Amino acid sequence: MNAPTSIHRKNAVCPHDCPSACALEVEIIEGARVGRVYGSAEQRYTAGVICAKVARYAERVYHPDRVTHPLRRVGPKGSGQFERISWDEALDIVAAKFLEAERDFGAESVWPYHYAGTMGLVMRDGIKRLTNVKRYSGFFSTICINLAWPGYIAGTGKLAGPDPREMAVSDCVVIWGTNAVATQVNVMTHAIKARKERGAKIVVIDVYRNATMKQADMGLCLKPGTDGALACAAMHVLFRDGLADWDYLREFTDAPEELRDHLASRTPAWASTITGLSVEEIEAFAHLVGRTPRTYFRLGYGFSRQRNGAVNMHAASCIAAVTGAWKHEGGGAFHNNGAIYHWRKSMIEGLDAYDPAVRKLDQSKIGRVLTGDPEALKGGPPVKALLVQSTNPAAVAPEQGLVKAGFAREDLFVCVHEQVMTETAKLADIVLPATMFMEHDDLYQGGGHQYIMLGPKLVDPVGECRSNHDVISALAERVGAKHAGFDMSPRELIDWTLQNSGWGTLADLEAGKWIDAQPSFEQAHYLKGFSWPDGKFRFKPDWPKVPFSNDGPMGPIDAMPRLPDHWAVIEEATELYPFRLATSPARNFLNTSFNETPTSRANEVKPTVMIHPADAQALGVQDGEIVRLDNERGTILIAAKLFEGVRRGVLIAESIFPDSAYPDGKGINHLTGADAPAPFGGAAFHDNHVRVLKA
Repeated sequence: MNAPTSIHRKNAVCPHDCPSACALEVEIIEGARVGRVYGSAEQRYTAGVICAKVARYAERVYHPDRVTHPLRRVGPKGSGQFERISWDEALDIVAAKFLEAERDFGAESVWPYHYAGTMGLVMRDGIKRLTNVKRYSGFFSTICINLAWPGYIAGTGKLAGPDPREMAVSDCVVIWGTNAVATQVNVMTHAIKARKERGAKIVVIDVYRNATMKQADMGLCLKPGTDGALACAAMHVLFRDGLADWDYLREFTDAPEELRDHLASRTPAWASTITGLSVEEIEAFAHLVGRTPRTYFRLGYGFSRQRNGAVNMHAASCIAAVTGAWKHEGGGAFHNNGAIYHWRKSMIEGLDAYDPAVRKLDQSKIGRVLTGDPEALKGGPPVKALLVQSTNPAAVAPEQGLVKAGFAREDLFVCVHEQVMTETAKLADIVLPATMFMEHDDLYQGGGHQYIMLGPKLVDPVGECRSNHDVISALAERVGAKHAGFDMSPRELIDWTLQNSGWGTLADLEAGKWIDAQPSFEQAHYLKGFSWPDGKFRFKPDWPKVPFSNDGPMGPIDAMPRLPDHWAVIEEATELYPFRLATSPARNFLNTSFNETPTSRANEVKPTVMIHPADAQALGVQDGEIVRLDNERGTILIAAKLFEGVRRGVLIAESIFPDSAYPDGKGINHLTGADAPAPFGGAAFHDNHVRVLKA
């Protein structure tokens, strides 16, 4: 008789780029293999619920196509022809190429390119230590937060708000610009609890009738890039109908009378022509939030991914100030809690070696950088060597036509440290195998909540996989980079960071499992004033001075509205390009993570573009038919999906599928742009005009 299988549950943290940052319990089988993954019921934000894709994480860990040993390209670039080599040989090649580029073109010709494939502070950010010590070109992160965060901070003065767990005690939860069912399931956990226990109403505002909107008591489906108009019309109604809290406005806001007068012409009828919503829908929304003091505005990232995204975010956040919702438990406006952690990351990032004179290259403009655009290169040398960690730019970056052309350069050396053979890895000269989150130690913070969490190593790495920290430290030794952080273990870096940030020791964190860093109710609700010198919520932001880590003002910042408004700088539909396209996230993928796992691929089936049946009929397009989408930036082939849950003239392509899933091998980001929106750059992934042609 076989001995019973030993299965133990261990604490962990989901590492993926999702505001939920779920606390996990992971089955460890016979002390060596990963089994089923569960949400921690003990941690109050995760509350026992996680998304299905993470629950089946073993599919990723033990995927047959996982990269498990170092590889060297032996065929033409992009051919996928590699041979196995040793770690020492691979690292020696990478270091030699970096030193060669530095010798011939200067240190700035090397560009460590990274992002949020892991959200762990040690593994995600250690590459910055190598960048800073060596004076390599810096990495200006723009692909996610640069429109959303300044838009929120413009009002409050810092990136923090009411405890996200307060959604459960709200009487109205407004889920604005995020498909939470697909992208941050715990929002739904707390919102539905409020509905069940308090009879709370759930409002969902988005650009198509997605899975989250199906859960709503009130679903508002508007045209992309028009959220500011909805917010302004709602506030018009609040002022008009006596639903504005004037006592709160006079004490806590900067220009309430001026805002009221400005909004006098922003009527529901005005907003209806812009948003596509009916006057009745706008009035009903305004009356609901105006008559429900405990209204919690959960503001997502999706609606900020427009060229007017920062203005839209700010306008939406202003509603809670007009109603005085901030005064109440279960009320206020929340986007992210990043400001509450007060990290000192100098050891992880090598900030003591940072030189502000070294150029920072824009993440979103990688295509322009690699094809030699002088403006994108900031007048400096060409990029001759890339080190890519924790991201897949050959699929996720905008302007993919330029990205692919850049990676095809014969004079560009590319090293990719990766878990699976992504589009970027296929274009590399050297591919290094990377650990997954259960195979190394790391430190995490919540964006959509308030916990500090330890993600411990639970199993040995598959094959010859090494962590980001190990790779960076090994390369540092070979290229002559000296810093104490390279000589520390991940656990030592975690302990140093916790202690020097005022959060105790690693031993304390291990003993307590996590740290609840949520500020007091008074602080979180700004009851002593907002985080500006005068303590006032700002309806009138000074946009260039919004406190946000940036590389200087960008885009048409001088033209940004002085007060909340609809800012008409989006890529409008034209006679030639009559449709507006949003590239929303698919439920079973997370950017390009999970698009290789069997269950996720089976659930998503294939890339499609949602089109209203009336639009399809006018074009003579049938359901499932392959159509061509194109604009000034590129062209792709994709299957049409007739769907009444989009507005006429709007297309939704849920993504990101691998290039190989498209009929012509070209993914959706061939259509998206990399121009820098105001105030501080960013990527307007949901702001595209296109035309639809029969293939």
